[in-house]
Amino acid sequence: MLLQHAEPTTADASATQSDIPAYAWVVCALTVGLLLSDYMSRQVLNAVFPFIKSAWNLSDTKLGSLSSVVALMVGVLTFPLSVLADRWGRVKSIVLMAALWSLATLGCAISSTYGEMLLARACVGIGEAAYGSVGIALVLSIFPPRLRATLTATFMAGGAFGSVMGMALGGAVANSLGWRWSFGAMACVGIALVVIYRLVVTEKRLALLQPVIAGQKSNLGVRMSFRALMKGLFSTKSVVCAYVGSGMHLLVPAAVWSWMPSFLNRYYGMAPGKAAVHGAVFVLVTGLGMIACGSLSDHLNRKGVQRKWLTAIVYCLLCSVLLGIAFHLPPGGLQLFLIGCGMFFCAGATGPSGAMVANLTPPSIHASAFATLTLANNLLGLAPAAILTGIVADRIGLVGALQLVPLAPLLAAVAFAIGRCSYKRDLDLVNALREKATL
Repeated sequence: MLLQHAEPTTADASATQSDIPAYAWVVCALTVGLLLSDYMSRQVLNAVFPFIKSAWNLSDTKLGSLSSVVALMVGVLTFPLSVLADRWGRVKSIVLMAALWSLATLGCAISSTYGEMLLARACVGIGEAAYGSVGIALVLSIFPPRLRATLTATFMAGGAFGSVMGMALGGAVANSLGWRWSFGAMACVGIALVVIYRLVVTEKRLALLQPVIAGQKSNLGVRMSFRALMKGLFSTKSVVCAYVGSGMHLLVPAAVWSWMPSFLNRYYGMAPGKAAVHGAVFVLVTGLGMIACGSLSDHLNRKGVQRKWLTAIVYCLLCSVLLGIAFHLPPGGLQLFLIGCGMFFCAGATGPSGAMVANLTPPSIHASAFATLTLANNLLGLAPAAILTGIVADRIGLVGALQLVPLAPLLAAVAFAIGRCSYKRDLDLVNALREKATL
């Protein structure tokens, strides 16, 4: 029988920060640092869209494919690579993945055709495929459960901040030295971080942390059959709804992040470099929103186990309404303000949904569980967002395409609402299985 992990108890929630060793925070910082590099390498492309479009005379569909191919590779490979990482070792897997995406980004810098760039971007996706799931699983394994929504949101917000840095720095470098140097700069950052991570973080030191964090026991070395693994990953209706809702709601940030520099370039008359910098501001707002929404979710959860679901639903509805209004307004200050407000909430459900998945799956398969969440995030949201927006933009214009994007969080809200209805019952089932397993 699989041992499930339920909601944190009151005693756990009352623990203080003093129960967390300093080395845990160092590992967290370095792991988030690599996530920054991950998204810098992924999103620098958006900053140089106008340059590449002009240099190679590409359609919006082809531009979108250069962005979507990364998320597609992540979606296809995240699960098998994360399962392997659970067995082979998370630290070794992280170092190998980061080295691969950094070298592939360097390959983007020397690409001479659209086909070569597409291949290099696919290799970036292969390197990044399992990092999100393995990285967050590693972080959660050395921190108490009471911080799960906050840590998940903060970790995922690293993607937003990395995107900001990639877009802003990439745009600035492209203006000064050319777009190829933008990719080269991101590659250098990644390689430097890989070296530091390899020297500081080891499996042996992490193993010493796990038994002392809030009395948790580590089961990371446990091997289980494929059938048992699937049972652990899809044990309840609520965890499936968390996967689906999380994936659908992330279509919004993926689409807006990809096309905001182009939107500002085409409809506000900004030069490509300036558009990239201003577009990065909206990505930064998204990251700040993820952290704030995740922390609020953890705070409200102390008074009710279903509050995480309710907050996720509210975040999705706010995003849909605000962006739906914004993209129907004419260019101007009010439109940009409402877009910013919508982007604050557009990834707000990331923390709650990650905490739900962690609460409803065993710690020994958390990398696989977050791989499943990453799979849903990419196949339902991140992968199709840029290319679908580009396809629609080629037909009805970029504004028309962006007006359709806010429909996605409405579907996500429905999925979260269904999960909320069965969450309490599922937690009771989980607790019953835990008690039975300990007898």
